[in-house]
Amino acid sequence: MEGTFLTNREIADLTGFRHLLHQTPEVSGQERETAARVAAKLREIGADRVVTDLGGHGVAGIFDGAAPGPTVMLRAELDALPIEETGDVPHASTIPERGHMCGHDGHAASLLGCAYAFARQRPARGRVVLMFQPAEEDGSGAAAVIADPRFAELRPDMAFSWHNMPGIPLGEARLREGPMFCASVGVRVQLDGRTAHASQPETGNSPAQPLAALIGRIAALGPGGSMDEDFALVTVTHARLGEPSYGIAPGRAELQATLRALMPERMARLRAEAEALARGIARDAGLKVTLDWHDDFACTANDAEPTAIMRRVLDARQVRREEMPEPYRGSEDFGRFGETAQTAMILLGAGTGVSALHNPDYDFPDDLIPIGAEILTGAAREILG
Repeated sequence: MEGTFLTNREIADLTGFRHLLHQTPEVSGQERETAARVAAKLREIGADRVVTDLGGHGVAGIFDGAAPGPTVMLRAELDALPIEETGDVPHASTIPERGHMCGHDGHAASLLGCAYAFARQRPARGRVVLMFQPAEEDGSGAAAVIADPRFAELRPDMAFSWHNMPGIPLGEARLREGPMFCASVGVRVQLDGRTAHASQPETGNSPAQPLAALIGRIAALGPGGSMDEDFALVTVTHARLGEPSYGIAPGRAELQATLRALMPERMARLRAEAEALARGIARDAGLKVTLDWHDDFACTANDAEPTAIMRRVLDARQVRREEMPEPYRGSEDFGRFGETAQTAMILLGAGTGVSALHNPDYDFPDDLIPIGAEILTGAAREILG
């Protein structure tokens, strides 16, 4: 991309703000100070209105146009991860076991770049809502924002977002129309039997063999394969059996697994199959079973019109782009906003030969701050002028 629409002072300010967020990470549902800093910055820049505590710690900055028109939402995230940072950057996390290893600090700083642009020149019509979403990492934030009664007044007609992606050359874009990220959900299965002395296991009811059967059979429900409408993948992420003792035959087991699918119908079927399997294995073994669900992400799908807008914006700004041949297996909470608006999300390259997302030494590249801001601002101006 040639040039930038932000001044050197603004870029330096946003970079410093990103570093401050990186030093003070807050995980999903605990983003109180991060949100307060963002809200204060929006007021300082000159947003027409700032709404706080949306769906928890969400923040929205609104810039009104001169004439009536549609609402365009531009979205970033606030939360960090429960990861101990091992990098040696000057702005490393100061909070033990907390770190911005996904780049949400950079996304938030970049979205504030959009605020600078719209403070200088309001949209010609309609309004722009800059949405700083909480709790993206566990899939609960977007749903909580949408469920907040105040969101009804902010509900967008179209929404855009982006995510940094290591492994793609710095500043290059990847996108596709249709499914972009998988839906996923975590399931925890607890099997309860009865402990016994290890010398007399027959006097108890051990869940050891049922757990082993469940591990193999639940994974077989989602073997992966081609990223088509029937794609399903089940990954066992954790298992625990009894207590670390040589004298006790176990009475309790726990399994955690992540279920992924592209299409809502396939996800519904996969969930039903996993639950029926767990309950059937428990019933046959005379065990009590408890199931609960966590980290529920909808599929993120790009609609035709906003995707076409993104392509035009990227081309006009000479951002090299490639069409993705298939969706990304990971999940993104932005997909939930697709239930309320037409949406498009792109990936922006964080560079090659760098650490991967969620690695303990990952650090968002500051050069992406103005690039992402200009792309999102351009998408909104395509609609609103």
